[in-house]
Amino acid sequence: MPVHEALRTTLLDITAVPSPIGEEEALCNVVEERLRGTLGEDAIHRHGHSLVVHAASRPGLPRIGLIGHLDTVRTEHDGPARIEGDRLFGAGAADMKSGLAVMIELAERLDRNTLPCDLTLVFYEREEGPYEENALGPLLDRFERLRGLDLAVCLEPSDNKLQLGCMGSVHTTVRFRGKTAHSARPWQGDNAILKALGLLQRLVDRAPNDVVIDGHHFREVVSPTLASGGRSRNIVPDLFELNLNYRFAPGRTPEQVVEEIRAWVGADAEVEAMDLAPAGHPHASHPLVGHLSGCGVDRVETKQAWTDVARFDAVGVAAVNFGPGNQAQAHQRNEHTELPLLYEGYRILERFLTTVPDLSE
Repeated sequence: MPVHEALRTTLLDITAVPSPIGEEEALCNVVEERLRGTLGEDAIHRHGHSLVVHAASRPGLPRIGLIGHLDTVRTEHDGPARIEGDRLFGAGAADMKSGLAVMIELAERLDRNTLPCDLTLVFYEREEGPYEENALGPLLDRFERLRGLDLAVCLEPSDNKLQLGCMGSVHTTVRFRGKTAHSARPWQGDNAILKALGLLQRLVDRAPNDVVIDGHHFREVVSPTLASGGRSRNIVPDLFELNLNYRFAPGRTPEQVVEEIRAWVGADAEVEAMDLAPAGHPHASHPLVGHLSGCGVDRVETKQAWTDVARFDAVGVAAVNFGPGNQAQAHQRNEHTELPLLYEGYRILERFLTTVPDLSE
């Protein structure tokens, strides 16, 4: 089957299998059965509803990993998975089943015996949820092969742009406490909402902080994203909570960022930290990153968001973001991806994998 037709068919088939976060089993079964049939039993290792696939075992050659998550967010769609013109519609079509389709087709089409690299694929569950529930962490702990990669390519949707590094992310609940009173006599209480004004004003006045690492700019920002409090419309509230999301550049740990937030807040409120995700370095000078950037990528840029490249960075593995999905379509109603991007993403990765340079030279 011609590669473009195969890519369309594979993407349509896997997009038609629902895999919202926590319900990845059916899609994992489909991918496992298909790759067992083409690569053999010994190539597939399953852990829960995740797969580690030895697509080409080539000891002594550069070790490359292609990484993709099976789950999608829960979105609404006006019809089943389908192709309309040059667009393929369906949950996860962009984020990131277009990347999964490319991974599957590459594994099946490349010559395992002549490939100039050792190739591993990872299909994993629960990426779209909290950091601690993401299944890639346990896979990195269990499979030494993954910690020995020379480069991991996370096929998150990037419009075929090569995105280097990623921002870290910390969420904290900032809890202001006061004292209830009747709203007709507020002086008898202590309004917890009003106690937050100082912190909110400091956030308004705080300019983004630009950090340059390895020639790439990361913009640190802090945003209040949720607010809750109050008992009734006629009661002065004794509790007010803000969720602060701090997106920070590589070079600091999440714990250091939490301490910075505690310093801003001071004695005005309690700070409870949660969902601490590290940042990832750009690795712009890595020879394999340079090679990939020369294989036809649309553009090289900084990733102003969090992805699992940070997990690889944390264990000493260089990682980048590169995928054919439409980045702006991620998590959208009637999500779709552009088929020409799918074809071009395949060609770029095929060119990269078949021309990987010898790192020992």
